[in-house]
Amino acid sequence: MFNLANNLTLLRILTIPAFVLLLYFPSRATCLMAAVVFVAATVTDFFDGLLARRYNLESNMGKLLDPLADKLLVVAALIMLVSLQWLAAWIVILIIARELVVTGVRSMAAERGMVIAADIWGKLKTVLQDVAIVPLALHYSWLGIEFQYWGERLMYAALFVTLLSGCNYVWKFARSLGEEGNLSENK
Repeated sequence: MFNLANNLTLLRILTIPAFVLLLYFPSRATCLMAAVVFVAATVTDFFDGLLARRYNLESNMGKLLDPLADKLLVVAALIMLVSLQWLAAWIVILIIARELVVTGVRSMAAERGMVIAADIWGKLKTVLQDVAIVPLALHYSWLGIEFQYWGERLMYAALFVTLLSGCNYVWKFARSLGEEGNLSENK
């Protein structure tokens, strides 16, 4: 149940309060530390999956905790960025709405015995969101680079891919329902 992969996932969840606390008192130093904590947490996402597959450590607990940890980390970061007025609330609302819709679609699919696996758009969405959050958390100008400016541009790209991947999940589900209906009509 608790193996190395799951422990990394739990560690990712435990980094969330540290990240939030660091951004709660924004300064150049705390924003830099928050960005480092966020990057470290996102790196554990790569390694927990890699370890689980490579060493056959996949578990039901891991299948539940891993996507939950990802969403908790990103949503906590986005909410903190909104509270600091470093990110527009409407962007976060659309991202969270997409996550809720995809979770609902996956639940309905699971009830029908279908699995809607993550695809390239979902993976790209995750990477773009994570990459955009880092400069937004850094916020300040560092070495002449306006991180807030670039973070906002990256977040617009992340939002576009987030919405595209959400539509793709809904389309896959609708298509599978149509195929299911066609199969039952042919019986």
